[in-house]
Amino acid sequence: MDSSVTASQHQQPQLPGSSAVEVGEGSAAWVRAEQVARTSYGRLVALLAESTGDLEMAEDCLADAFARALRVWPRDGVPQKPEAWLLTVARNRGRDLFRSAPVRSSVPLDPEAVEGISPALEPIDPEAIPDRRLALLFVCAHPAIDPGIRAPLMLQTVLGFEAREIARAFVLPPATMAQRLVRAKRRIRDARIPFVLPERSQMAGRLTVVLEAVYGAYSIDWDGISGRLPRAGMAAEAHYLAVTLAHLLEQEPEAWGLAALISLSRARAPARLDGSAFVPLEDQDPARWDLDLVGEGERYLRRAARFGRIGRFQLEAAIQSVHCARATSGETDWNALGRLYSGLLAVAPTLGARVAYATTVARLKGAAAGLEALDGIEDPRIDRFQPAWAARAHLLAEAGRLEEARRAYDRAIRLTVDPAVRHYLERRREEAA
Repeated sequence: MDSSVTASQHQQPQLPGSSAVEVGEGSAAWVRAEQVARTSYGRLVALLAESTGDLEMAEDCLADAFARALRVWPRDGVPQKPEAWLLTVARNRGRDLFRSAPVRSSVPLDPEAVEGISPALEPIDPEAIPDRRLALLFVCAHPAIDPGIRAPLMLQTVLGFEAREIARAFVLPPATMAQRLVRAKRRIRDARIPFVLPERSQMAGRLTVVLEAVYGAYSIDWDGISGRLPRAGMAAEAHYLAVTLAHLLEQEPEAWGLAALISLSRARAPARLDGSAFVPLEDQDPARWDLDLVGEGERYLRRAARFGRIGRFQLEAAIQSVHCARATSGETDWNALGRLYSGLLAVAPTLGARVAYATTVARLKGAAAGLEALDGIEDPRIDRFQPAWAARAHLLAEAGRLEEARRAYDRAIRLTVDPAVRHYLERRREEAA
């Protein structure tokens, strides 16, 4: 995936049912339901879909459970274990749906699946159940699923992002992405793909797309896809999943590379905002970076390097390591970045990597060389890719081509969904006047 350079926030699943006015947005019940939706959505969907293999039904049942929570919790109070309450209600709803006439007439009734949805009064504690999301990630990476939709499917189903956010991350129309996601979920159901972790021999073939999805969750949360300021929630979840995968597959260097990449990137989180103002990397104060996370990322990167097999995430982590080294050296080694980006383009020439390489070329050889590198990118998506327009505007201004720079800033601003970054770009446009 290719992500934007703007700041962002994870958009939790829309709370269904009653309107904010009816329920009382900001009430204790609403806040708690929103928190659970943000932090536990993927885990609950994974648990619900485990026995039936039907992701669409699991999502519908969970939506019904949230709708009921917004009606019941304000009246009766938030339960002590809200996730368990939601899971019980959703499972009971799923059992009722399986026994309903429309379902009986459209799909074969599997008695074992119905019973697997759980009796109405069975006590359920999702906190006591191991994280099923890892299994569901590998389910979504099954060879029977179209390769191009695997990472988006994980982002929506396991990590709770909306189709419009995923579409923006992959530079696709939202309707196209939504249709592909629906087809993929039905493919899982119809092919009866088991909701279990594959054998380790099978994991390797699915690992790349799983890592891409985890990084995609971090990038959407971090890089301006949903249009709000970042929260720690999804960035921390992506970090947790990356580190868990690395320890689960301890002989896979790219898993350690991803853990390093997210650790090093998260380390700069405290410096990305000055109040409500966006602060680009080159202007950040390294004293505000989290040096403990930097150290963690460096340890993961060294562990990945021991295997002698270099891949995309290790190269991206090494790029972040060079940036983080400014905390001790006081300067950025742009020559090292140029070499690392050249290596990254040889391994994974994503649109985002090519734009970042062009900006690095500009640092080393001047704005004209950077613009030439941007002009050399042959990808039809670039016209909708905000980072490309932001980079072009900056380089045009640096080259003294101010009228063109203002037009490029206008385009970048139109493509920017985060208010803080939009304000930053608007200020840069004024400076180019």
